[in-house]
Formats: sequence, structure tokens, C-alpha cells
Amino acid sequence: MLNDGVLEGRKTFGNTMKYINMGTSSSFGNMFSVAGASLFLPFLPMLPIQILLNNLLYDLSEATIPIDNVDPEYVEKPKRLDISYIRRFMVFLGPISSIFDFLTFFIMYVVFSATIPQFQTAWFIESLCTQTLVVFVIRTRRTPFYKSKPSRLLLFSSLSVVGVALVIPFIPKFGELFGFEAPPWQFYVILVGLVGAYLILVEIVKKWFVKRYSYRLEQVLVTTRRVRL
Repeated sequence: MLNDGVLEGRKTFGNTMKYINMGTSSSFGNMFSVAGASLFLPFLPMLPIQILLNNLLYDLSEATIPIDNVDPEYVEKPKRLDISYIRRFMVFLGPISSIFDFLTFFIMYVVFSATIPQFQTAWFIESLCTQTLVVFVIRTRRTPFYKSKPSRLLLFSSLSVVGVALVIPFIPKFGELFGFEAPPWQFYVILVGLVGAYLILVEIVKKWFVKRYSYRLEQVLVTTRRVRL
């Protein structure tokens, strides 16, 4: 019983870290995107009501993280909260999303010469898809990420939110309420490429980051335990 309690505690800690890493990196990346957009766009890249809806849907997708599966190797050793690890994770992985946000801005503003509602709708969709689907990369230290099986509820909540993001512009009254206007169909083809490239890049950076900083974190934990003994 005691052993089961310890393992459950480590799983809870692991899922908590997933949520913290997701939240900090996502917010950090969005900050760069909004700041960069303000330098050259003569309008808001996303309306306040659209941002609120985006955050609501994103939070719904992440609500199932507490009951997500945790890799067996993660719970083999005790972990401790390390703020410096979280900060580095945020700094290295957060801005990656901004790269693809800026690509979306360029495509909609320059290539498609989109209307303001179309531009805002496109970023709403791209932002929600990338920050929701990246959980499957961040939730595990394994590479490639698909070697780690997420819980069915996390898979369902994430894919459901992505589905909602894709269809919202086509729901007449609901779309009008939030100021959405369906972007050109070519955007959805490009979106697949953007999301795929984003996940691949995050996977590459994650692999490097885990290899470099997780080892340091384990060494600090071992040293701390020895000092206490």
C-alpha cells in the first residue's frame, strides 16, 4: 500500500509538471507573437473575445492532464520541483510557437491579402491547433513522442478541441458572434504543414533539452539526498 501511494504521488507530480510546462511555454510564446504582431499590423491580430474563447477551449483540452498516463521510467526515481528547469523549458520551447505564428501572419497578410476577420480567424485556428496538439510531445520525455501512449480522455479532449477550432468559422451565427470569417481553403492545406512542422521542431528541441537538462536535474537531486544523509 505504501509503495502504491508513493507511485501515485510521483504520477501526480509528473502530470502537474506537464501542465506547468504546457502553460508557461504557451503563454511565453503567445507573448512574443502578440508583441511581434503589434510592430507591423495596423489591427489586433485576435479580438479579445476570440482570445477568451481560445483560452477556454485550450483549458478544456488540458483538463484531462491530471488523469493522463505517466511513463513507467518517470516514476522509478523521486523528482523535485526545480524552478530553473521550468524557466529553461519555457525559454527554449515557448518561442518555437511564435515562429509558426509569424509564418501564419505572413501567409494571411501578404500571400492571401486576407480581410481582418479572416486573418484573426486563421491565427485563432493555428494557435489553438498548435498549442493543443503539442501536449503529445511535451507530456513525455520519450523520443519519438508516439512511443508514449496518452490516456484516452486526453486524446479525446485534445482532438475534440482541434475539431471545434476547425468548424467554428463555418457555424453562421456562432462565427458571427465571435467575429470569425472562414479563411481561404488553401489555408487549411498549409495549416497541416505548419502543425506538422511545429510538432517535429518541438520534438527535436525537446530531445536536446531533456538530454542536456534532465541529467543535471537528476544529479542535483542525488547530491541533495546525499547531503541530507
